[in-house]
Amino acid sequence: MLLTGAQIVIECLKEQGVSTVFGYPGGAILNLYDELYRHKSEIRHVLSSHEQGAAHAADGYARATGKTGVCFATSGPGATNLVTGIATAYMDSVPLVAITCNVAVGLLGKDSFQEIDIVGITTPITKHNFIVKDVTKLADTIRRAFVIAQKGRPGPVLVDIPKDVTANQGEYVFTEPAEIPRRTHTFRESDIQRAIAMIEAAHRPYIFVGGGTIISEASEELAEFVRKVDAPVSDTLMGKGAFDGTHPLYMGMLGMHGTKTSNLGVCECDLLLAIGSRFSDRVIGNAAKFAENAKILQIDIDPAEVNKNILVTDSVIGDIREILRAINGKLKQQEHKEWISHIMEYKEQYPLCYRGEGLSGPFVVEEIYRMTKGEALIVTEVGQHQMWAAQFYRYKNPRTFLSSGGLGTMGYGLGAAIGAQIARPDKQVINIAGDGCFRMNMNEIATAVRQKLPIIEVVVNNQVLGMVRQWQNLFYEARYSETILDDATDFVKLAEAMGATGYRVTTREEFQEAFAKALQSESPVLLDCRIDKDEKVWPMVAPGAAISEVIMEVTNE
Repeated sequence: MLLTGAQIVIECLKEQGVSTVFGYPGGAILNLYDELYRHKSEIRHVLSSHEQGAAHAADGYARATGKTGVCFATSGPGATNLVTGIATAYMDSVPLVAITCNVAVGLLGKDSFQEIDIVGITTPITKHNFIVKDVTKLADTIRRAFVIAQKGRPGPVLVDIPKDVTANQGEYVFTEPAEIPRRTHTFRESDIQRAIAMIEAAHRPYIFVGGGTIISEASEELAEFVRKVDAPVSDTLMGKGAFDGTHPLYMGMLGMHGTKTSNLGVCECDLLLAIGSRFSDRVIGNAAKFAENAKILQIDIDPAEVNKNILVTDSVIGDIREILRAINGKLKQQEHKEWISHIMEYKEQYPLCYRGEGLSGPFVVEEIYRMTKGEALIVTEVGQHQMWAAQFYRYKNPRTFLSSGGLGTMGYGLGAAIGAQIARPDKQVINIAGDGCFRMNMNEIATAVRQKLPIIEVVVNNQVLGMVRQWQNLFYEARYSETILDDATDFVKLAEAMGATGYRVTTREEFQEAFAKALQSESPVLLDCRIDKDEKVWPMVAPGAAISEVIMEVTNE
């Protein structure tokens, strides 16, 4: 069948089962949008307010479902506006295909209007990228992009298509999507036996779970593994929901703002079982003192993560679900009553807590948890509110906490919430934001309104850049350089101007009343929650310190 390049792209998306794309049109990509118009009953296009919002929405869609997210942008600034979203997906191993269109082949390299080398720009932040200058190679390239995005450790792939290629004609033949097998060829029976031997020799094992466990859909296998090993469990920010946060053996997050129980447990264990975690600097603190009394067994799909940040004793490389299944099938039931009892004493002695009066970030998150019965899909921006959302909401299931972990992208949450809500219309989606982050991409409220999405935007508003201010207070002698945001911006009026409902809350009672109304709304609602500017995230480990050196709170400020 002879089709134009634009028709080939749309047909390939349909092949891949793509039902939703996020994007923003422009001159170079018009052929693609014209063809999309003809297929609007088959592929839903969500027009963002900014291309960065489209990339984050595709990212949120992917994280909420495990499917590959897709975004479109035109050449030049359209393409470069995707860059932060692509980098965010890259750092957190999110499958995403970004399709951009460029100037015609004959105009490339001539500083043509809205020309940019987006392939060169995105090479360091994609698993792979392509520029397709021949329409006969277009279909196979699109198909290959989806395979690369999903295979092994997922990530973003960019396909750049010159405008004349979208107009040229080429043969198209429908092809079933390639099956992507789980990676099992990278581990052997001897690897499984060594892992079992390490577990059976341990007296004080500790299980540390990262986002790779969620990506591999291994939560059921992990639960069985925890039961068999009989060990306490901690997670990373990206690992939230991989293991049930309400389970008695769950000890909380590990690292800079992890629980003291988790940090002390890892420091005292004799075997650390790291599953799908890349040992981020925010988790390990002082690398020389991290789990220094323990052997470390790392289970991960990416061999590049082994011995990168932390030297490990042994590793098993491959798909986490398949590795855990193999171990669970052969591991005898272990028992560590004394060790677990010891860690439980820490859990009772060092609970997460906060001041008992007034509106605060932790109270807001706990109330969201209570009023949603822990069943919401929580998205966050980046900063103090992000840590409170990780600490005080208990995630029972995977893909219910979406946040920018690796890149720490302020402005991520609202776009991601839009993508997540479209992907999961059955879930109540709540984006927890700080006022600094909300300012970054607040224009996407208009997108949520246009799409009639019942997203709740909870702005934890302290009128400062809260986490940066916290560091300035603790480590820079309270020199608050450019972190004060106490201007006249009215978030409620902004929300209303874009067609959403807005509430300003200053007390606990006002929050409860407004949030109850928001839960009943069928359209976007914003809650402007005013809290004290000097509210801090505790516990905290100072930069460069060992994670055992946990500061519970500084009272003499």
